[in-house]
Amino acid sequence: MALAAASAFAQARVVALVPLGDELPDAEVAAAAQAIRAMYGFEVRVLARAALPKDAWYPPRSRYRAEKLLPHLAALKPADATRVLGLTAVDISTTKGDIYDWGILGLGSIDGASGVLSLFRCKKGAKDGAHARERLAKVAVHELGHTLGLEHCPRPGCLMRDAEGKVSSTDEEDDLCAECREKLKARGVSLPEHPALPWKNRFTPR
Repeated sequence: MALAAASAFAQARVVALVPLGDELPDAEVAAAAQAIRAMYGFEVRVLARAALPKDAWYPPRSRYRAEKLLPHLAALKPADATRVLGLTAVDISTTKGDIYDWGILGLGSIDGASGVLSLFRCKKGAKDGAHARERLAKVAVHELGHTLGLEHCPRPGCLMRDAEGKVSSTDEEDDLCAECREKLKARGVSLPEHPALPWKNRFTPR
């Protein structure tokens, strides 16, 4: 079933981006779209801004539960799009291991239709707005990779590495490694050989 889903995506090749809330600048959405187009070669369509759903709000920590945002986003996905990513500037969290409310950069459902990512933690320790924007673009590539069936990768420099709670890890990631590319290819998703990524590629995994 997973292979069939990936093959269907390879044919459709359309990703919808949904800005969630009013806080996220358009430039951040554009950066994420550019990174997805470059890395995956997919068509990217930016939808109208949507309100953050009240049922995803987590009052004890004043942030939104990412896993509750995913079905909300899936419902916003256009019929001709195969994946949808929500982008926001508010803090998001989910359960990780024994920790019920773990703050995260993003969350993508493995082999699912939706993912969500946030600028909130990308700004922590960033040199400037452009640095935070680059981090967000990399997270977009990462979360979309999850929806295409990729798990976390242990290889240094790969964009599918687990952040492990450190946003600075994105600064050491530049591309998808050869192994992750082969996994996608086996699932019917062939990527551009030399993507024109919107950041300096310090790591050449292929």
